[in-house]
Amino acid sequence: MKIRNRFTLISSLTFSVVFVIASLITYFSFYSYSEKIVYNELQKTCLLTGIFYLEKDELPENQHLLIGQQFKENSLEIITRVYNKQNQIVYGDKHIDNNITSAKLDYIRKNRKLSFKSKHHFYFGSFYHDNQGDFVVLVKKNDTEFKTMTDRLLIIMLLVLVSGLISIYLVSRVLSNLAYSPIKNIINQVNEIQASSLDKQIVSSNTKDEVQELIETYNQLLKRLSDTFVIQKNFINYVSHEFKTPLTAISGNLEVFAQKDRTSAEYKEMSEKVLENVYEIENTMNTLMMLSGLRTNMELNEIFRVDELVWDINDQLSETYHLKGQIQIALEVTNDKLLSIQGNSNEIKIALFNIIENAVKYSKENPIKISLLEENNQLKIEVEDQGTGISAEDLQFIKQTFYRGQNVSDIKGTGIGLPLANMIFKQNNIEFTISSEKDTGTVVTLLFPKL
Repeated sequence: MKIRNRFTLISSLTFSVVFVIASLITYFSFYSYSEKIVYNELQKTCLLTGIFYLEKDELPENQHLLIGQQFKENSLEIITRVYNKQNQIVYGDKHIDNNITSAKLDYIRKNRKLSFKSKHHFYFGSFYHDNQGDFVVLVKKNDTEFKTMTDRLLIIMLLVLVSGLISIYLVSRVLSNLAYSPIKNIINQVNEIQASSLDKQIVSSNTKDEVQELIETYNQLLKRLSDTFVIQKNFINYVSHEFKTPLTAISGNLEVFAQKDRTSAEYKEMSEKVLENVYEIENTMNTLMMLSGLRTNMELNEIFRVDELVWDINDQLSETYHLKGQIQIALEVTNDKLLSIQGNSNEIKIALFNIIENAVKYSKENPIKISLLEENNQLKIEVEDQGTGISAEDLQFIKQTFYRGQNVSDIKGTGIGLPLANMIFKQNNIEFTISSEKDTGTVVTLLFPKL
């Protein structure tokens, strides 16, 4: 069942139950109150009956005439009877009423009054003490008028109940449509989103409720999916590129080599070339395994000097990129012990190499400064360049795998260096932060743990 129909059903049932209960309470309250009014009228008539029949010898004639007039006015459609001690009718209607038994008359004498109902009449009886003796006065009234009034009320309430239930259903339907419309809007927008448009955001009217929270959560999910697809696409491109070159070299060399017989020296040379390409593939695989966390870090207890790693990296990059004093290393550490740290030297060297190589690649041949500093008795390294920089939009994603900034498409790269470095630094408890602005340069800060 759809939410809209469920909401309509639940709200209709809820309001219907409340409406039915309220109607029943109203009807029975009116019924009970009407009965009470009838018995009050009969009680007054019962008192007038006793005074009219039994006080004639004690009241002045004019007062008795006045009581008689009131008695006639109140006893219209009411049958009155006065019983003596022997349960004989001494005044009023002489016909025997089977509903008036000796047990009821004795009850009235004992408890002073009694009200009860038969199938078609209301009865009220009271004990009356007079100088002539003790009597029981009983009056009864036909319930036709009472039933007509209550039946009419019942019909009216049933009509109101039916029309109310229909109205409640219609109103609930309208309200459910109004409440469901934002969700329907979301469904329509989601149906329009394709795999190629995952970056499209769901637009809402900012209702500041659970629906708005759902929209924001779904937009965040879409953004993560979009980023994931970008990463997957970059991963495929990266793997294809990195594997294609050595595999092409291997297949090409083997095809050429197989065209004729070769000497031992040529076999050795070909083996070295093939192995070189195989090692390149192996290094790529190791990098990917390290990045995905599949490699277990088993060498965390090694103690080594970070400044030596920095100088080694400087030498390697100077030779690879033919640098001539572009990298400036400033050693400003007075406590020589801070230069010795504990961790995996090979992995940290890979991470530092990626950081410094990025500075070289994106510095546009501007100077690069590597500072080894002290901060709170900890070693701090800053790698600062004056290159292309990173925009604020790219900076929040730059540590994601295979993500590359929008302003470096002309520079060769795979988007794997920073994520790999970030993972290595985390494994070795090294704080890694990047601050940058587009076209002004980048500063990478590393804060090493205390030994």
